[in-house]
Amino acid sequence: MLIALGVCGGIGAYKAVEIARGLQNNGHDVVAIMTRSARRFVGPLTFEAITRRRVITSQFAEGANADIEHISLATAASLLVVAPATANIIGKFANGVADDFLSSLYLATKAPVVIAPAMNTNMLEHEAVQHNLASLVARGVHVVEPGAGYLACGWIGKGRLAEPEAVVRAAEAVLHSAGSLKGRKVLVTAGPTYEDLDPVRFISNRSSGKMGYAIATEAATRGGEVVLVTGPTALQPPPAVEVVRVRRAAEMHAVVMHRAPDVDAVIMAAAVADYTPRRTETEKMPKQADGLVLALERTPDILGDLGQWRSTAGRERPLLIGFAAETSAVDAKAREKLRRKKVDLIVANDISREGAGFEVDTNAVTFIDDGTQDFGPAPGRDVPAIRSKREIASELLDRVEAMLARKTQPARG
Repeated sequence: MLIALGVCGGIGAYKAVEIARGLQNNGHDVVAIMTRSARRFVGPLTFEAITRRRVITSQFAEGANADIEHISLATAASLLVVAPATANIIGKFANGVADDFLSSLYLATKAPVVIAPAMNTNMLEHEAVQHNLASLVARGVHVVEPGAGYLACGWIGKGRLAEPEAVVRAAEAVLHSAGSLKGRKVLVTAGPTYEDLDPVRFISNRSSGKMGYAIATEAATRGGEVVLVTGPTALQPPPAVEVVRVRRAAEMHAVVMHRAPDVDAVIMAAAVADYTPRRTETEKMPKQADGLVLALERTPDILGDLGQWRSTAGRERPLLIGFAAETSAVDAKAREKLRRKKVDLIVANDISREGAGFEVDTNAVTFIDDGTQDFGPAPGRDVPAIRSKREIASELLDRVEAMLARKTQPARG
């Protein structure tokens, strides 16, 4: 496959040479695109010697009859990898700026995109950069997390370009997953639900919807036909996804139960409220001098009702995947949920851990099915590692694809 390798200006540019070599060792053809700043760190001749291709350094090819290269390459490339990806190029990609070859290529290509950020720690943590990264992830761009350690600026912290082997692995994972859900329909729920007390107040939880949106984005990137049923969030929906917006648990229940018979998998990542007011006041309730007592009732159990419906109907489809956000006895409670709700897989996470659960871009999960734990602690660890939600979404959909493949295999006599 032809891979376009974008190289931006940063000390990590020298690692891009090894990335190019690693991709070639895996059988790919690589064409390098270097920004003007990148050429201050590594010469184009180095990449030409490795790739045996002319390095692209200009917005336009020379010659009256030459192709407009950012269009021709955008059509030919199977993947765009940018390493190192500076704050500048991330900002261009996020905001649609096309003032050089690489940024124009990004806007023109329909191929999957992998970026490996590298920059000073404060730059990486700046609100603008984080916003731009989140915007790109929401559009389906895959991010290889930078490493932590001694930086070229003399600081110690997060911001180092990931090792070449990690970037190559990420590129291969994206190439192998592209189109792998083509012809499949996936329903994903995300975000919280709002259970109204009156026109001003409601009961909800801290869910931001980031996990569900990451799953929907990844499923769409793999070519799946995705329905995203989302509670109220501040997130931008991913492209090429059907979005159904709901507010209350009862509304989400109605949509999911109606759409479930027509999909291959239901992934319930939403944090659905367990209780709703027995009565919603039409006027704002006045303050009570001696406190307020609320009468609550249970909301519909969406995952439980799906499991019961599928079991009663004797169906194998859709696959049912639930989440268990717990603060104690996480695995035990998740296994009980798996059994009680008659589902195929539970994604369990300990939300009491820093950097896991609600309102953050990372999580730490264990996948629990019929007795195996495939995404639990690494060897020598007592707890699952903190990972990006997009990475977890990828791991989850790998499992979903494998389960779907098993269910479509013919029975052996």
